[in-house]
Amino acid sequence: MLPIEEPLPKLILLKPSTWPFLMLGFRPLFWLSATWAVVSMLIWGSVLSGILSWQSPVPATLWHAHEMLFGFASAVAIGFLFTASKNWTEIPTINGVQLLLLCSLWLAARLIFVFSDSPYIWLAICQGLFWLLSITHLTNTLVQAKSKNNYQFIVILSLMASVNLTFIWLVATHNYLFALTLSHIGVLGFTVLISIIAGRVLPFFIARGLNLQSQTTTPLLNTALFWSALLGLIGFFAHHVFNSPINPGYLLIVTGLLHIARSVYWFKFAIWQVPLLWSLYIAYCLMAIGLIGFGGAYLNFAWQAKDALHLITIGAMGLMILSIMSRVSLGHTARPLKAHPLLSVAFALCFLSALIRSLFPLFINPHDAWLASAILWSGAFTIFVAIYTPILMKHRLDGRRG
Repeated sequence: MLPIEEPLPKLILLKPSTWPFLMLGFRPLFWLSATWAVVSMLIWGSVLSGILSWQSPVPATLWHAHEMLFGFASAVAIGFLFTASKNWTEIPTINGVQLLLLCSLWLAARLIFVFSDSPYIWLAICQGLFWLLSITHLTNTLVQAKSKNNYQFIVILSLMASVNLTFIWLVATHNYLFALTLSHIGVLGFTVLISIIAGRVLPFFIARGLNLQSQTTTPLLNTALFWSALLGLIGFFAHHVFNSPINPGYLLIVTGLLHIARSVYWFKFAIWQVPLLWSLYIAYCLMAIGLIGFGGAYLNFAWQAKDALHLITIGAMGLMILSIMSRVSLGHTARPLKAHPLLSVAFALCFLSALIRSLFPLFINPHDAWLASAILWSGAFTIFVAIYTPILMKHRLDGRRG
């Protein structure tokens, strides 16, 4: 019999292509993102509590928004898409020296934004190159395989990169209010990405995790949600940038209701027995509720827009990222898809972090709610880093590359 795959090379310290950590995009990007989720939130919590004096010329709130969106979440999205595109196309994706360069650019951007007195030019260069290399490589993979069904991810990532670089330019020119609005646009952009990815993976994960014979598909809802989410994003942009008289709240609420409808179709009672499923399902539902609350803020609901938005950023993005990173890291290292017992604790901490940050400001001192949420978030991702560091650093159990 002929081997279908080359044997793994012997680990050589000065040859990155032989490092297990650099054999597939999810490994370093998930680890770096999770570690930064802890470190950046501890910095943010220290600033909130007065332990740390913020010295950067960039307002701390804008640094926090940028790092959560374009540092943490964007790197996870890139790592996931590199890994998924390898499955979609059966074409090897970025690894070795190129992946090391990509991660170095990402890390340089994080350090520059924290320590530089004038970070804007070098931050824009490092972030821009990170996006450019990521999008170029993903595009090359998808086009080479003629994977037209996935070209939408190229467009979405390109738009996110544009928002990111525009955000940096606005902060550099002291247009802080517009930069904050752009960060909200970035969050809504992530909901579009989550809507597409969840529509593909959640039915599959549920069917596989519960040993079902078939997936529950919702093609009409998937199409309606894509256009509703896109129109909501465009409506929000037009309202804030061009002073459009159309209230974006209605579009956002409709999108949230459509997400709830889709979640009802997907629901199975047995998911509560599988942490890697209930965590994803709860995260998806929190996104739907967050969109309704965020839209409702434009219709004079009592729930403030920034609080509802954090139900999306912490509850939907944070919890979904934590769950997907956990599952992908097991599956793509050939380990059983069984969550470590402490992962349920991590999922619960992230869920509580979202609830406290989003709802408690209605009842207690907002500052206390923010600080408690930051501590819980840091605890959740610390557990992930502790469990998955050895997994991400080692070879697959089946001896294959990846």
